Amino acid sequence: MNFTKVSFLDSVFSIKQLPEPIYPEIAFAGRSNVGKSSLINKLVGRKNLVKTSSKPGKTQSLNFFEVDEALYLVDLPGYGFARVSRSVQASWEQLISSYLELRDPLVCVVVIIDLRHALKAHDRELIDWLRFNDIVSFPVYTKADKLSKNKQAKQAAALDAALNIQPADRLVFSSKSGLGCEELRNRLALCAQSC
Repeated sequence: MNFTKVSFLDSVFSIKQLPEPIYPEIAFAGRSNVGKSSLINKLVGRKNLVKTSSKPGKTQSLNFFEVDEALYLVDLPGYGFARVSRSVQASWEQLISSYLELRDPLVCVVVIIDLRHALKAHDRELIDWLRFNDIVSFPVYTKADKLSKNKQAKQAAALDAALNIQPADRLVFSSKSGLGCEELRNRLALCAQSC
């Protein structure tokens, strides 16, 4: 699958606006400012396909991108730290949970976690909720370039233990260096083909 053959499809603000379910879908979830947009841009080999921002809460809709006429990537609003009103946050949460629970073509949720920190409550809650709802998830530990190799291994092991997963069940990634990018493409292509 050619991940660089990508185009923006639509921004969805309500479940009624979802595009026709013609391709498998892989969603990207993570706390605000965890590097979700940078990861997707690196994955598809573009600088600004997904708008990045230092201000949390930039993504306020489900953003659909079509890859190689074979797959939809879905960028979900960040959770946690976004500086938006409670009512806006509640409407995002409703939109996200409805999409995750009801969308048949959804084959995997990539959960993006900052490698530099211990597991945050929001990340644990999301992964527990996905497990409870039998939704396949794949953790990706980002910002690896900000740590030494030794520290990367130590932090990854701590996150693995907190999530009760094996190293083969996740990926260490850097949007800056490209670490893990090719492996992530391969994993997602396999995920899309296995549905």
